[in-house]
Amino acid sequence: MASQGLSVDGERQHGQDVRTANVTACVAISNIVKSSLGPVGLDKMLVDQVGDVTVTNDGATILKLLEVEHPAAKLLVELAEQQDEEVGDGTTSVVILAAELLRRANELVRSRIHPTTVIAGYRLAMREACKYIKSTLATPIDKLGREALVNAAKTSLSSKILGSAESDLFANIAVDAVMATKSSKKEDGEMYPLSSIHMLKAQGKSASESQIMQGYVLNAPRASQSMPTSVSPAKIALLGFDLRRAKMKMGVTVTLNNPEEINKIQEKEIDLTALRIQTVLNAGANVIFTTKGIDDSALKYFSGGNAIACRRVTMKDMRRIARATGATLQLNMADLNGDESFDPSMLGHAEEVYEDKIRDDTVMMIKGPKVQPINTVLLRGPNEMMCDEMQRSLIDATSVVKRMLDSNMVVAGGGAIEAAVSTHLENFATMLGSREQLAIAEFAEALLVIPKTLAVNAAKDATDLVAKLRAVHSLAQSDPTKISLSKCGLDLAEGAVRNNFNAGVIEPAVGKIKVIQFATEAALTVLRIDDLIKLNKKENTGEALE
Repeated sequence: MASQGLSVDGERQHGQDVRTANVTACVAISNIVKSSLGPVGLDKMLVDQVGDVTVTNDGATILKLLEVEHPAAKLLVELAEQQDEEVGDGTTSVVILAAELLRRANELVRSRIHPTTVIAGYRLAMREACKYIKSTLATPIDKLGREALVNAAKTSLSSKILGSAESDLFANIAVDAVMATKSSKKEDGEMYPLSSIHMLKAQGKSASESQIMQGYVLNAPRASQSMPTSVSPAKIALLGFDLRRAKMKMGVTVTLNNPEEINKIQEKEIDLTALRIQTVLNAGANVIFTTKGIDDSALKYFSGGNAIACRRVTMKDMRRIARATGATLQLNMADLNGDESFDPSMLGHAEEVYEDKIRDDTVMMIKGPKVQPINTVLLRGPNEMMCDEMQRSLIDATSVVKRMLDSNMVVAGGGAIEAAVSTHLENFATMLGSREQLAIAEFAEALLVIPKTLAVNAAKDATDLVAKLRAVHSLAQSDPTKISLSKCGLDLAEGAVRNNFNAGVIEPAVGKIKVIQFATEAALTVLRIDDLIKLNKKENTGEALE
């Protein structure tokens, strides 16, 4: 139902028309990523306006690059980003589930069920689902050890480009990288800060030759060949200012009557830079990293002081080095007296800093930082697209391992949780005598979209497989002696139902809970909208403001 006649300059749509339009847009977004779900999901190739190509099957990356304009569909894009930040995996699942919940809710509203009733039913179902996962389906990780972490990483990688023969290698790399970041005190509230994992991409060789390296690999060479190639122990200064000759600001001019004064000015400029460098070296620094440049004429001062200097280091690298070594990034050298000084307490400490070669590139290795352990994952691949996708895949795997260590609870994967919760909610709905029963029943049906999509993407008979899966979970919940069947999920290679927990297909429980919570909240946000007012764009008349 559309209506004009507003006092504002725009158009208004309200009622079922708006709800249907919003649901259609969200389902369209879901259909884009649906075929990329699961271990046999397919990749998407995205080409932006300047021709840059991205090949990925990561839901959050796909949606971020789509540049969605529809306001309701944008909610799903933000939803995928939120899932990526909170858990790191499950971005495709959360979008598919949210769209399915919306589609079913819209059908209920068209059947004369008030949106408020649907919302209340969905909220009740969400709370019951999360409670059931925590109390019945989740298993504490303490009983399982390292093997569980590796299996969870392999489950995450199975749907990525690394899910083939290299999954064992990269799953172990992900676990080792996260375990190496363990801190005795929580950094920013985190026991395993993922910011301590540095990933360096180097094209050439095969993916199987990727490795984890202890220490931080900085992709920046020495500024001069006359500098030492290694320093031990290292005292690191991080500078955010130029070590080039001081120059006049834009618009400032100096008029000289005597040509001899030019040489004096140039000498003074060099002396000022030399004085700055000497101040830093006198504070005890023997490794200097700066985000700006270093004059060629000033390099001799570093060589004479037996120090290593690197220029134009990125701010991201500087922050990571500062966190690991305890150094403080110095943006200028001015002190309270108006002079220039450098406090030795600003220095960071490491066991050794030395130069190394990776491929044809010269890099600096920082070994044994004093404050926080840090490591570098070296990713090798045949081309840039492959390396980028490998990095995205490994970030997801490390996030999954971290969430498992933080929450200490795991669940079976492969559609097992969705089928178990769906069966439980169907039984739960029959115990209610209110109209919310219909919404809870639809919520239970919507959860089955995940195992159905997994089966379809694997070229299996989805109807037959999901029916078998539901029968197994119904038996598990009706017969206490068959409780082990609650861990059964889909075996997509054989097209059968199996105990996925024993098969090593596991995921962090917090990931499944967040998927259900985020998808429900997003669906309810769109469902509550029954009015759309679109303002007309104001035309620029070109008249100057008085």
